[in-house]
Amino acid sequence: MVRLWLIAGVAAVVFTIYAAVDCALFDRTRIRGLPRGWWIVVILLVPVIGAALWFIVGRGRAIRVGRVNPHSNAPDDDPEFLRRLRADAEHQERIRRLEQELEQLDHELDADADEDGPAARPRGDDPLGTDRRRNDGTDGPGEPGPSGLPNG
Repeated sequence: MVRLWLIAGVAAVVFTIYAAVDCALFDRTRIRGLPRGWWIVVILLVPVIGAALWFIVGRGRAIRVGRVNPHSNAPDDDPEFLRRLRADAEHQERIRRLEQELEQLDHELDADADEDGPAARPRGDDPLGTDRRRNDGTDGPGEPGPSGLPNG
């Protein structure tokens, strides 16, 4: 009979310790009934009954993956999401208009160049007609400049 009481006592201590550690490490948003500190006090002061109450009452259920949170908004109900969509659409429209303007300017530039002849076109492989050579007369980086040091 002593062995039975000893095994029951050890089981009660293990169950109480397990419940206290589970309560201490459990997600605070899923704890029901009392705050975490009070649950630990109840578990430790009323060992078996407190631990059983923790597992029955205090420990909330896990949120199921398939369930939809009733408090969340659908994307089309969220004002911030709709504001971002409008801003993105305006941004895309602005980019489209700028691309059209650039295309029109390119066509006008090509038409002006055809009217003026080949002398009005940019020289070399630079389509914008800008001269990208350095003022010191060297053609690229790494060649010695007037000071004798390589350009960078």
